[in-house]
Amino acid sequence: MHLVAINPGFVAEASGIDISAPLTADQVAAIEAGMDRYAVLVFRDQPLTDEQQCAFSRNFGELEATLIAQMSNPADRRLKPVEMGDISNLDAAGRLRARDDNRRMYALGNRLWHSDASFRATGAGYSLLSARVVPSAGGNTEFADMRAAYDALNERTKTAIEDLITEHSIAFSRAELGFADYGVGNDDKIRPVRHRLVRTHPATGRKSLYLSAHIGGIVGWPVPEARAFIRDLTEHATQPQFTHAHRWRVNDLVMWDNRTTMHRARRYRDLQDVRDLRRTSIKGTGMTVEQIPAAA
Repeated sequence: MHLVAINPGFVAEASGIDISAPLTADQVAAIEAGMDRYAVLVFRDQPLTDEQQCAFSRNFGELEATLIAQMSNPADRRLKPVEMGDISNLDAAGRLRARDDNRRMYALGNRLWHSDASFRATGAGYSLLSARVVPSAGGNTEFADMRAAYDALNERTKTAIEDLITEHSIAFSRAELGFADYGVGNDDKIRPVRHRLVRTHPATGRKSLYLSAHIGGIVGWPVPEARAFIRDLTEHATQPQFTHAHRWRVNDLVMWDNRTTMHRARRYRDLQDVRDLRRTSIKGTGMTVEQIPAAA
């Protein structure tokens, strides 16, 4: 496998490997080393079935069931495996979703800067997104390097945030868009969890911010002050020098580390153009802080 930097120290394009086939231990190790170095890897020209994508993803850990699959009726899902995230604008029958479709409303939250599954106690490790159909314009995915953003903070700010604990919930991010319809019986899935604001990568030892639109509070802070501060940090961390926009091509697979990046989808003509991307995510392997009941 060969890596060529697209955005030095942050994003690289991988070539010389067929990820639809079984990988050797050396190939898996090379990909993990590339992820530790860059945090985002782009694999071009990789036509995959859902089964092949899941098999490739399992090289890096246990797959995580998507929250929307856990909260929805199987008959309403286009992709049946709960581990396969349907990042598309299509309904179960393969038709474009209407403007007021509830699932479309929910999915608009992907356009906010976030880290996948930070609303779970362990968050997600890697995410892997495969492009099956791309729109004629727009629909890019942008990434932000939380390591570089942390490094650029002044020492006073680094000291101030070192021990801060944040509260994450899918309800916080969707509330920014006015969405609140999670269905009956899903209260436990939207209950806030706690994470450290500053994380240390287990392999590299490098510190990074752990930011996400899912953050709704900081333990011990008044909510307005906490949200204003998180907004300031997010504005800092998503400046152009810390970000990269991936323009999708069919059969791209992009892999990123949620522990050290944020990402967001960009707007496209989703009422006219099909955008069919499919995501697998690797379960996190450790909590950043003990999960005691969050403040109401």
